[in-house]
Amino acid sequence: MSNKINSMAIGAALVAGLGGGYLLFGGSEAPPNSGIENQAATERKPLFYRNAMIPTVTSPIPAKDSMGMDYIPVYAEDETDSNAPAGTVKIDPTTVQNIGVRTEIAIEGPLSRAVRAVGRVDFDETLLTRIYPKINGWIGTLMVDKTGAQVKKGDVLLSIYSPQLVASQEEYLLALSNRKTLANSPLKDIRHGAESLVKSARLRLELLDMPEHQIKELERSGEISRETHIHSPFDGVVIKMGVLAGQYVMPNTQLYQLADLSKVWVYAEVYEFELPWIKENDTAQITVEGVPGREFHGHISYIYPYLDRKTRTAKVRLEFDNSDGALLPAMFASVTLKSARSEPTVLIPSQAVVRSGTRKQVFVVREPGKFEPRKVVIGISSEGQTQILEGVAAGEEVVISAQFLIDSESSLREATAKMMAGADESKKETTETEATEAKMGEMKMPKNDVPNEMKTDDQPLKSEGEQP
Repeated sequence: MSNKINSMAIGAALVAGLGGGYLLFGGSEAPPNSGIENQAATERKPLFYRNAMIPTVTSPIPAKDSMGMDYIPVYAEDETDSNAPAGTVKIDPTTVQNIGVRTEIAIEGPLSRAVRAVGRVDFDETLLTRIYPKINGWIGTLMVDKTGAQVKKGDVLLSIYSPQLVASQEEYLLALSNRKTLANSPLKDIRHGAESLVKSARLRLELLDMPEHQIKELERSGEISRETHIHSPFDGVVIKMGVLAGQYVMPNTQLYQLADLSKVWVYAEVYEFELPWIKENDTAQITVEGVPGREFHGHISYIYPYLDRKTRTAKVRLEFDNSDGALLPAMFASVTLKSARSEPTVLIPSQAVVRSGTRKQVFVVREPGKFEPRKVVIGISSEGQTQILEGVAAGEEVVISAQFLIDSESSLREATAKMMAGADESKKETTETEATEAKMGEMKMPKNDVPNEMKTDDQPLKSEGEQP
């Protein structure tokens, strides 16, 4: 009895469910646009099918790839409008957000760059001096006898005995005595000759580098100096000694080599691709490990007109003030060259440029979700910015991320457009060929082949057996 009651309850529930479904779905009218959508879906035919993973792999019929994924249909509506440049891509906002498309406005402004290099501190070659004697003789006393010694301008470096210089002093004393004797001569020529002799004897001492103070002492005392002093020509450092006490020297013997360290040079090596950024008189900045925490400021004094064949670098000479002697020759330095700012130009982020072989292009946003490939001519790049010489104007919006995905889609669209254009051209050529052949067929019809219904009474029909 209970089983029968349960069966009746289940049947009643089924009837109620069917009735409710009819009221909810069967009794309602179809949406007014469903017919239009179904018709559009029916009329919308794909041009071809493409691989989901490799967009360049296509098929004219539905297919599957090696992983079992269906090829994606490509419809004519998916292509951009005919007025847009080839390769223009249109992407819906959701996809744009999902693939992470970011854009930035092209700006107009100056471009500068800091060129970094490694340098070496060296002597200023214009402040180096080598001291040679102008007489033969023997070294007497060495007042400066150590390499690296600091000297001041006018300091006595050494004394030298020279018979030649002693004889020249004697001649000068005789000339002075002769001038004194003939000073009261009534003959002008004699007085003038005595004066000329004094001048030539004094000039001889000066040319042999006898110091001025010793010449004056000779004039005052009238006593010949056995040894002559050699003085330092400027403040500097002895970087090389060439003689010892008692040594015999000649005019070709180097006595000392002195360097003035109030200014120093720094040689830096700049790579070839960075040469357009630097020029003479640009500011330079260095730091050295020997003076931590301090920056030295100078300028580029010369760029050597050749490259090193092995390192492909150019030598650049920098000048720095070193009045306090902090920079020592042979120090290594970290160099920063501040290039002069260029003229205002169109700048875009460097990551916006898509390089494909010799072609360089960017994607410009024509409208939301619509990206146009634009071939560009680029200039120099610096600190994340690239100079655009041609192709993009200031104020245009360019894509700076996910552009490689857009580029892949753009290349596919462009190829598709070319395929469709080729098909249309082929169809047009076929139509023209058929028309031409039909016309040629009409032209080949014989002129005397006139249909029977077009013959007149003046041209009676001939029977089969009748002879012409």
